[in-house]
Amino acid sequence: MRRLTPILLLLIPLLGLTACSDDHLPGPAEQPEGEVYHDMIQLGKKLDDPYTVQNMRTALTKAYPTKADRVDIQTTDLYVRFLPKDDGQLKRLEQTGIYLLDHPMDYQILREGDYYQDPEVGEGNITWQYSLVPRDFVFPKDIECEVLDECFLSEHAPVTRAGEPEIDWTVVEREAYRLTGNEDMWIQATKADETTSMAPAGRITIEDPECNGGKPFGLAGVMVACNVFVKIATCYTDRDGYYQMETEYTGNPRYRLVFKNEYGFNIGFNFIIIPASVCTLGPGGPEGIDYNITQESDANLFRRSVINNAAYEYYSRCNEADLDIAQPPADLRIWVFPDVDSSSAAMVHHGTFPNFSIIMDLMQKYLAQYTDLGLFVVRLFAPDITIGTKKRHTYADLYDATVHELAHASHFSQAGKDFWDPYIRYILEAFVTEGKEAYGTGGRNGAGFCEVGEMWAYFMEASLYKDRYSVPMPTFGTSFWFRPEIFSYLYERGMTRGEIYRALKPDVNSTDRLKDELISMYPERETLIEQTFTLYGK
Repeated sequence: MRRLTPILLLLIPLLGLTACSDDHLPGPAEQPEGEVYHDMIQLGKKLDDPYTVQNMRTALTKAYPTKADRVDIQTTDLYVRFLPKDDGQLKRLEQTGIYLLDHPMDYQILREGDYYQDPEVGEGNITWQYSLVPRDFVFPKDIECEVLDECFLSEHAPVTRAGEPEIDWTVVEREAYRLTGNEDMWIQATKADETTSMAPAGRITIEDPECNGGKPFGLAGVMVACNVFVKIATCYTDRDGYYQMETEYTGNPRYRLVFKNEYGFNIGFNFIIIPASVCTLGPGGPEGIDYNITQESDANLFRRSVINNAAYEYYSRCNEADLDIAQPPADLRIWVFPDVDSSSAAMVHHGTFPNFSIIMDLMQKYLAQYTDLGLFVVRLFAPDITIGTKKRHTYADLYDATVHELAHASHFSQAGKDFWDPYIRYILEAFVTEGKEAYGTGGRNGAGFCEVGEMWAYFMEASLYKDRYSVPMPTFGTSFWFRPEIFSYLYERGMTRGEIYRALKPDVNSTDRLKDELISMYPERETLIEQTFTLYGK
């Protein structure tokens, strides 16, 4: 909870806050190469989907008039849309493994963007979610859905039976595009290679001027998605940023980055609050696209990418051979607020604030006018971590804020809700009653929870920053009334981060309890521990 504006105070800017750029966007036009737009997608006219069963049958007849009557095109997939009522229903849909888009796939895109909100659904509600599902998909009974089209994708069809004629389905597909008036979306090819299809592959990279010699390195573990009409493909980048789709295209797909990482964390909060933010990169060739992200790139894309990589690096190091600490809990939700200074690790999505009583009490007492809408937002899309980036513009600044909050999340994995609820209550009450400093003065009831929690997070932030940038141990957090120097001193004298972490048990809620626990666990280091706590005592 680094220089925290806690979740209570985040509700105020949240009411009018967006993660979108206020920059003027151009009118309907082809997206310039390298441009990333964050406004709402603007739809044009409805298009005739070449992949419907009827259109593919007609195309087969045109392409192979003497063979078409011997080939039976049947439905392989269904183009559908769902209208989940809440976060729980949306999560259940995602757990089926289908890829969801918040806008229809059979409309012209006049202007790209990060999100779409159906005007008939209305603000404050989850919009329609579009997908392609197998024909035998088991639809959740209590989630509203609609089948829009029956489709045929040749790669999903059964293997051709013996005796049936050989069909080049790329020829049929190209004919379907021509018949439906979509030939301009087909790759311009020479006669020699006009039936060549390709599975998109490429590399997404990012630069940190202060690390790796300033050379690009991979955007790690992030989802890359592309589609032409209902033909969808997704995959994750590897640690070096390389991706490889399995689906082959001859048409030109639209590419997007979905900040849903293979480690299980999501980076969210577009203009419409969704679990994982999207950055649409626009159309590209079927061979795939490469993309390099720098501090001069689109600001939202840069912020999300740095936070993604900082978290990926952190998760990958939470193993016995390295940090030797627990990863943050599964399905972690990270929100990014570009117009807020501070960050937090309230862990709301993982069950803190039973019945929201802590937030409710304080909001009714201090911020009654925001109670209803604010609590609706937090209940519906409860975040675990928030990263305020208003004054953070470099990779290093975003990195240290992210690992600080992730250290809190690892602490939560071990200490649990019984520790976190009084911890957050102290933070909130100190903020609204003692002025601007989120940590208060340390004199209130429950200060020991804050003391231990912040000592750990500031220590981890400093040690991880030291690791990444090969600098002397920073002094993050040492100006406050708690003492992260205790952990730094022990670490520099041989105690590992894992050994310190294992002392952060649910009942370790003060420096006295912390000292006793460390001595109990490591009696051979009692003299060092006693000296350290004396040296940095209050």
